[in-house]
Amino acid sequence: MKDKVTKRWSTYDTFYVDLGDKKVADIVITNHARSRWTDRIENEKTGFEDIAEYLWDCLKKDQIKPYYRNEQDVYLIDDDLVFVAEFSTSESDTDLLGNPLHKMIVVTFLGRMSETIELRDLKSYYSWLRHSRRMTLVKNSRKKR
Repeated sequence: MKDKVTKRWSTYDTFYVDLGDKKVADIVITNHARSRWTDRIENEKTGFEDIAEYLWDCLKKDQIKPYYRNEQDVYLIDDDLVFVAEFSTSESDTDLLGNPLHKMIVVTFLGRMSETIELRDLKSYYSWLRHSRRMTLVKNSRKKR
């Protein structure tokens, strides 16, 4: 969803917001991200447009920061809401200098750090998840024998 507020006549430059080294001109919410939003974040405003509008507002207010300094796929909103996003180059949008603009594809919402304490250290959280899944698989394979 492109930002609706900035659509006006006689504007030559496509609207975008800088996020790190990316120039975000469009936001795409995946079905998985929408279902995670409904499960973990919000129960009332659950439409694709509601989520994209919220993300646009956060982008414009500079509330979105990378979770880690060097990684560019996990982001924080207001140091609380954790989400995963990928970027693709927009085929149709460029800035005035001809530089490509990007689509931010929101893959999933992991949750709020204030509610899920494990999200404060994602690397240990993911290693714990992998370990617990592996142990579950081992238990299940023992049952089958």
